[in-house]
Amino acid sequence: MKVLFATVNDGSFLHPMVSLAWALRTAGHEVRVANQDFATPHVTGAGLTSVPVGRQTTSDRLLTAMRVTPEMLEEARPGLHPPYDVVDCPETATWEGMLSAYAEDAERSKYENFPMISGLVAFARQWQPDLVIWEPFTLAGSIAAKACGAAHARMLFGIDAFGVARQRFLQLKDARPPEQQADPLADWLGGYARKYGAEFTEDMTCGHFTIDQYPRGLQIEAEGLDYLHSRYIPYGGRASIPRWLQVSAQRPRIAITMGFTATGFFNGFAFSLQDILDKLAGLDIEVVAVLDEAEEAKLDRVPANTRLETWVPLDALASTCSAAINHAGGGTLSTFAVHGVPQLTLPYHFDEPILGRNLAALGAGLRIPPSEASGDAVRDAVHRLLGPTFQQGAQRLRDEMRALPSPNELVGRLEELTTKHRTA
Repeated sequence: MKVLFATVNDGSFLHPMVSLAWALRTAGHEVRVANQDFATPHVTGAGLTSVPVGRQTTSDRLLTAMRVTPEMLEEARPGLHPPYDVVDCPETATWEGMLSAYAEDAERSKYENFPMISGLVAFARQWQPDLVIWEPFTLAGSIAAKACGAAHARMLFGIDAFGVARQRFLQLKDARPPEQQADPLADWLGGYARKYGAEFTEDMTCGHFTIDQYPRGLQIEAEGLDYLHSRYIPYGGRASIPRWLQVSAQRPRIAITMGFTATGFFNGFAFSLQDILDKLAGLDIEVVAVLDEAEEAKLDRVPANTRLETWVPLDALASTCSAAINHAGGGTLSTFAVHGVPQLTLPYHFDEPILGRNLAALGAGLRIPPSEASGDAVRDAVHRLLGPTFQQGAQRLRDEMRALPSPNELVGRLEELTTKHRTA
């Protein structure tokens, strides 16, 4: 069969798709990845076939078009924004609040997806995929699937805040009188469905089914949705292992990696990295801090037990670590988890606080809000993570993740679901 992956992003949303794309290819299926031009090197670097569609845009241009200011980004920093914050408090959600938030989020989706919709639909109608797999921000994927009659699935990169929020919205909507059942997302998607000769159906918001690479202990699922669980296979782009990483660590190795969202979108870390490194210098450990040059320039000194790197193959680094400090980003947290590494999370954005909380609840790590991440607090947490309790908790999570079906084992089920849902 023909399988079309679609993403508006070039890194953290694309990377979780790569192992499944290769599993489908090695099973004999044709695979293409629809993306914007700027993401083509990331797709081809993974050995996959890129289909550049639509017109070029970037995150900076998108934020400018949406009139998003640095101050607005800082306000959104602590965690999930409406309507997705309903994940933490579904019982307190109101119809008025959810409707307003959905209207704003639909506008964001329009800006984010508009550049690639027409090109994606044109290619889908010409190539005729049997299955379209899209990540939650690429609703253009569901539009293209509807336009060509393909089965389609969401592929999650983190907590399913999207599905949970949608289900809660529909519950509140159904409780309203028919004349008051507004639905901004359905209106927007339905307009495109009609443009291409179809009608809106609810699968356009969450897919015919959802592919999830998290074990249930880490995930928050929406009731009524069909989830297909698969093992997480780390992939972070083309990589070469440096010579220092080819040698076994002589002391417990602690990785510090906070991703690049903090410096790419926000105003840097919400804690003092210098204070943390200074306090970790008192422990008999080796620290590997992965950070960009801007954050490195803020340091006044580098302790003797600390190595600074601007980039390291995360999978290779994680396999050598005794503990890790990170932001609870989906790919980062999963990579350390699949290697059985206890983690201290300092989460600051979107679903990271929830992932960090769920990891701690499983006994596989600890969580500290960034505003409370003093050097003393982080040092004490690292000392605890090196003990047997958290080592055992991390190993239990590792075993649970490795027990999930591999991407190769998932292919047969994808074939069945494609036959079930395809209409073309």
